[in-house]
Amino acid sequence: MSVLSGKKILLGVSGGIAAYKTTFLVRLLIKAGAQVQVVMTPASKDFVTPLTLSTLSKNPVYSSFYNEEDENAMWNNHVDLGLWADYMIIAPATANTLSKMANGTCDNLLLATYLSAKCPVYFAPAMDLDMYKHPSTLASFEKLASFNNTIIPAESGELASGLSGEGRMAEPENIISFLEKDIESKLPLKGKKILITAGPTYEAIDPVRFIGNHSTGKMGYDIAYEAAQLGAKVILVSGPSNQKMNHHLVELVKITSAQEMYEACQQNFSTVDVAIAAAAVADYRPKNVATQKIKKNDSTLTIELEKTKDVLASLGEIKTNQFLIGFALETENEIENAKLKIQKKNLDLIVLNSLNDEGAGFGKPTNKVTFIDKNFSIEPASLKSKEDVAKDIIEKVVKHFQK
Repeated sequence: MSVLSGKKILLGVSGGIAAYKTTFLVRLLIKAGAQVQVVMTPASKDFVTPLTLSTLSKNPVYSSFYNEEDENAMWNNHVDLGLWADYMIIAPATANTLSKMANGTCDNLLLATYLSAKCPVYFAPAMDLDMYKHPSTLASFEKLASFNNTIIPAESGELASGLSGEGRMAEPENIISFLEKDIESKLPLKGKKILITAGPTYEAIDPVRFIGNHSTGKMGYDIAYEAAQLGAKVILVSGPSNQKMNHHLVELVKITSAQEMYEACQQNFSTVDVAIAAAAVADYRPKNVATQKIKKNDSTLTIELEKTKDVLASLGEIKTNQFLIGFALETENEIENAKLKIQKKNLDLIVLNSLNDEGAGFGKPTNKVTFIDKNFSIEPASLKSKEDVAKDIIEKVVKHFQK
C-alpha cells in the first residue's frame, strides 16, 4: 500500500501544454489511495478541461473565486482548500506561476490557495529549455526552496517547441515515485522497526476444537497500519483473524497458538525498537491434546489445563532498549491491576481497556482506553474509533523517540 493512501492531495494545474498529463497524474493518485481536489488557473483550461479532472478526481474542480454564472453561489474559499490538504502539488508549474509563487503575487485562485496552504508543497516545473535555464527561473527555484517547497526535477526530452533538452514535466509515474520516496524519508518513524501482536490465539483440544476468545485483531491491525504509515517497518504477529493487511512496510506473520506467538516474538524482539502487545493471548491451554476428535459419549467432559508462556512478560525479561507497550483488559480494580502489570512485566506503557466502559472491548469498532506509563502517570482518553486509538498509541511512540 502506498504512503499516499488516505492522504488529501491538492493538485494545482497551471497553463502549460504539460497540463494534459494531469489526467494521468490524478488517476495514479486515486489508484494510490489518495483523495484529490484540483485547482486550475484560468489559462490551464485551454489544455485540459475541468470536467475531465473532476470526473477523474470525483470532486468539483475550482478555477475561480466564484461561479460567474450564479450570482448567489458561495465563493470558493482558498483558505479552506489550503487547510484541507495534507500535501499540495503544482504540476505543471510554469515559469509564470513559479515567479508568482516566489514573489507572492496573488492574481488567481491557485496562487491564493498556495499562499494559504499549511502543508508541504511540491512543484513540477514544465517549460522550454531556455526558460528553464534562465536566471529568473533559477532564482524562483532557489526562493521556493527557501520556503521549504520541494522541486520535482524536470526531465530531459523533446519539448513542445521542437527542441530537445531539460524542461519536460516529470512523467506522472515518476512524480508519484518521487512523492512516495520523499514523504517516506521524512516520516517520524522512518528507520524504526516495530513488533506488534494482534488477534486471539487458539489452543487445540482435539483436531477440530479449540479454546479461544472473541478478539478480532482489529486493534492490532490498526496499530500496525498507522505505524507503517509513519514510516516504520512492522512485523505483525497475528493469531487467526479476518482482518486484512496490505502495506509494503508490514510483514505479516500468521500463528495459531500462544506457543507459536511466543516463539515468533522471541525470534524478532532483539531486532526491533518497539514492541506493542495488542494480542489477546490465551492464559491456559489443554494439557493433553487428543489426536482424534473427541466423541460425545459422556454427559460431561473434563479438560485439564496448563498455563501458557506469558509472551509479554517474556519480552519484559529480555528487554534492553526497546519501548515496550502492553494492553490490559480488566473488569474490576482496573487502574490497580494495570499498575501491577506494568511492574511485573517491565513495561514502559500500558493501554488499559475496561469492559465496564460502553463501546470498549472485543468485536466493536470503537475503544475507550486509559494510558498509564511506567511512572504511573494516568491519561484517560474518550471513546474513539479503533483507528483513532491506534493513532494515539503510535503518537506515544513518536513522542518517545523525540525526547
